[in-house]
Amino acid sequence: MGMRNVLRRAIMQGSANLNVMIMAARRAGRSLIKDFQEVENLQVSSKSAGDFVSRADIAAEKIIHEQLMDARPNYGWLGEESDPIDGKDPTRRWIVDPLDGTTNFLHGMPHWSVSIALEHKGEIVSAVVYDPPKDEMFVAEKGQGAWMNESRLRVSDRSRMIEAVFATGVPNGARAYLPETLQDLARLMPKTAGVRRWGSAALDLAYVSAGRFDGYWERGLNAWDIAAGLLLVREAGGFVEGLEKGTNPMESAGLISANGAIFETLCKELRS
Repeated sequence: MGMRNVLRRAIMQGSANLNVMIMAARRAGRSLIKDFQEVENLQVSSKSAGDFVSRADIAAEKIIHEQLMDARPNYGWLGEESDPIDGKDPTRRWIVDPLDGTTNFLHGMPHWSVSIALEHKGEIVSAVVYDPPKDEMFVAEKGQGAWMNESRLRVSDRSRMIEAVFATGVPNGARAYLPETLQDLARLMPKTAGVRRWGSAALDLAYVSAGRFDGYWERGLNAWDIAAGLLLVREAGGFVEGLEKGTNPMESAGLISANGAIFETLCKELRS
C-alpha cells in the first residue's frame, strides 16, 4: 500500500521527471530483489557470487538507463557501471547508482539501494533513493521537501553529541583513507551515542533526512553514491558540505552532513 501512496503523491505533487525516476527505481528494484533471492544459493564460491552480483548490478543499470533515456533522450548520463553520456541538453543529466551496497547484497544482507538523481545546471533538483528489501522510497525535489513513502521527512533535532548516532563508511581492502577514517572514529566515538557502518552511502544520507541518523560523514565517495542523498538531506532541513570547508560535496573527496544543531560541531571535530 505504501508504494501506491508514494506514486499517488508523486503524481499529484511531483514533477513528471520525478515520476519517471520512481518508476525506473521500482523496476530496477524488482529485478534486483529477484537476483537477491538467488544470492543465497551461490554462497559456495565468492567468485561465482561476485560475478553474479556484478551481472545483477549491470542489469539494473540497463533497466534504469532504458527507462530514463527513453523518457528524456536529450539528457546526459553519469552511472557507476557505464560510460558517461553528454546529452544534447548540456544543462541536465541523470546521475545513477543502480546498486549501492554491493557487499551487503553479495552477503545476503537486506540493506542496499537504488539511487537516481537529476542534475540541472550543476545542481541536484530531483532525487530518488529506493530500498527494495524494505520497500522504502525516499524522494525529494528542490524546494518541495523530502518524503519517505507517504511521510514527510525532517532531520532530527538532537543537539548533544553524546545523544547522537552517526553513520560513516570504513574503507575496505587496500582502499585509501583508512588512517584518516580511523582517526575520525577515535576522535568521535567517545563523544557520541554510537557510529554505524551500514554499507550504503545513499541510505546513510536518506537516514539522516529521516532523522534516523543525526549525522553522516565519509571519505572517498563518488558523485553517484551521494547525488540523490544530498538533496534528501537538504530538503529535510539538514546541512551537507564537502569535508574540506567550502567545497562542493559532489566534487570533494568526501562529505559531512547533519542536522542544524550538530552540524558545526561535527565539522569542527572532523576538520581539526
